[in-house]
Amino acid sequence: MKKVAVIMGSDSDLPVVEKAITTLKEYEVPVEVHVYSAHRTPEQAREFAINARKNGFGAIICAAGKAAHLAGAFAANTTLPVIGIPVKSSTLDGLDALLSTVQMPAGIPVATVAIDGAANAALIAIEILSVTDDTLADRLQAARAKATATVLEKDSAVAAKYNS
Repeated sequence: MKKVAVIMGSDSDLPVVEKAITTLKEYEVPVEVHVYSAHRTPEQAREFAINARKNGFGAIICAAGKAAHLAGAFAANTTLPVIGIPVKSSTLDGLDALLSTVQMPAGIPVATVAIDGAANAALIAIEILSVTDDTLADRLQAARAKATATVLEKDSAVAAKYNS
């Protein structure tokens, strides 16, 4: 099974990123976690991105706040799917990070989730890997079926209480 890299621009992003790590582990997807900065460690970030495919990765998740150039820097140096998590900071409530992550030039795409949307970033990575991994596809389907059953149970409870 391919690995997923989870990269954060600063260890202060870890509380957000942990949701992605946890989700990947719940699906038994191998994950490797690093702190690389597009601005403070550009050479190390570039080296990781360039070699990610040959090192067994199938997708890269990048989380960053403020200027949030990390996902774009990775996407510029790999053809693997890159999923950006804009991280809410004290500045502009994460809108700056969202815009920096989502506004990529044509030819260098970054899939972008909601501000602090780490669980969905992991799920997108899992969906990407599931294209060639039936076990992951089955796990995703089971999770969706469980979520459907949970909502229908809640619907029944609310309907029983309020509908005449």
